[in-house]
Amino acid sequence: MVKTKEEANPLIVTGERHFGKIIQLTFGGQNAEAYFNSDDTELIFQTTRGEYECDQIFIMDVDGNNQRLVSTGKGRTTCGYFMPGSAKILYSSTHAEATECPPEPDYSKGYTWAVYPYYDIYIANNDGSELTKLTDEYGYDAEATLSEDGSKIVFTSKRSGDLDIWTMNSDGSGLFQLTDEIGYDGGPFFNKDASKIVFRAYHPTDSTEKANYINLLETDLIRPGKLEIYVMDSDGSNKTQVTDNGAANFGPYFHPDGNRIIFSSNLADPKGRNFDLWMVNSDGSGLEQITYNSTFDGFPMFSKDGNKLVFASNRNNKVRGETNLFIVDWIK
Repeated sequence: MVKTKEEANPLIVTGERHFGKIIQLTFGGQNAEAYFNSDDTELIFQTTRGEYECDQIFIMDVDGNNQRLVSTGKGRTTCGYFMPGSAKILYSSTHAEATECPPEPDYSKGYTWAVYPYYDIYIANNDGSELTKLTDEYGYDAEATLSEDGSKIVFTSKRSGDLDIWTMNSDGSGLFQLTDEIGYDGGPFFNKDASKIVFRAYHPTDSTEKANYINLLETDLIRPGKLEIYVMDSDGSNKTQVTDNGAANFGPYFHPDGNRIIFSSNLADPKGRNFDLWMVNSDGSGLEQITYNSTFDGFPMFSKDGNKLVFASNRNNKVRGETNLFIVDWIK
């Protein structure tokens, strides 16, 4: 009897027709936001594991081998990214303010994300040495990624009083604000030629929503219950809403063809708890569900040639709630 793809590999769920060979890269802890280096041979990611009680930045080979710490091991870090050539890395950290982990959000107010005001953006060698601080502004500088040529950094900042998207040169100069509508604009990524930026956003629509958003933000929190995907030109013009489903849509990333966007969303779950990967054309058409896992799938990124996809998932976890990283051959 010939086994189906799903029977041959239990890591693939029925319906995941774009998934070929799949490899689990991490085993245990919380692992997320894995991004390829310039030649798709290594991945940088954030992890909470072992002696590290909150996220630190690690690098590993694309087969999961040679995992090593490249951040300071102090404070909390987020959003590691490779500079072109892979000799240097970019990430955000709170370690300059305090060596211990910052406090977790107060979930008595419901599920929230913390936007720690002591996050600053750093560049370092890919072994963690020669750490250089690029931002020094109180009020959350994080969620930073790079244009493919490495000349521009796009990131989220509270320096204006709200959570907006900014760009700067890779040496920290040339700060430029791209968004200014009240609400959270975050998770930005350039497309291949850096002409476009895709991002997630929540813009409150009435006085009650605005008041709730502002009150939470004053305590360095946001509630990510509703997030839509947007695209804009890299100078902040021509903002276009891509999704409009009222769900929590996040982690958008351009397919290398520049015409499609992969992202994570809970839109298929009436209770809003389960997140799957989805793909949509950049004009909002052609929505397609990619994963059908019964728990969480998120933080997708394509290799430069589009032949591989790396993502985070709760699938095959041994401990409830742990999140691991997977790499899969992409079937068109």
